[in-house]
Amino acid sequence: MSAVRDPRPLTGEPLALDLLNTRWNREGVTQDLLADTDGLAVWLASNGLGGAHPADAEVLRHLREAREALAAAVHGSPREAAPLVDAVLAHGRIRARLTADGPAEEPEFAVPSWGPAWLAARDYLDLLGRAPERIRTCSGGGCILHFFDTSRNGTRRWCSMAACGNRAKASRHYARSKEG
Repeated sequence: MSAVRDPRPLTGEPLALDLLNTRWNREGVTQDLLADTDGLAVWLASNGLGGAHPADAEVLRHLREAREALAAAVHGSPREAAPLVDAVLAHGRIRARLTADGPAEEPEFAVPSWGPAWLAARDYLDLLGRAPERIRTCSGGGCILHFFDTSRNGTRRWCSMAACGNRAKASRHYARSKEG
């Protein structure tokens, strides 16, 4: 587990969206947690995958491929994105088993370095099955973060009320005070 703190402004989203959130803007400059294997180690640890998967160049390459596929799926046309997501999903499968505790499903990978990428792509399918309309991009100007809207009425607009939401409210207040 990495001792380095996760520098991202939004963590804890479902795995697919958390992978997309490895890119964020800080003062107008795009940051990339997956720029190197040190950042990969932070991401793996943040998602409880650090012990099961090494933070090496191969895992990093596969995760970047999955991130591009998921970005295409979230922002592009499903027809164009489906083959990209499917290409990542082709590297693993769910194995059904009967255990002493009852039925279980576990992922299997022909090449273990595809594990984190496959898990993120699979998570995206789960989100689509649950509530695709609740996969959102922050409405904050210049913010590129993603979240799964778990609010009761499904009207969440910002990655964080404390950051982007507060900036939007302050901007509206300033605009009203200039009009008056």
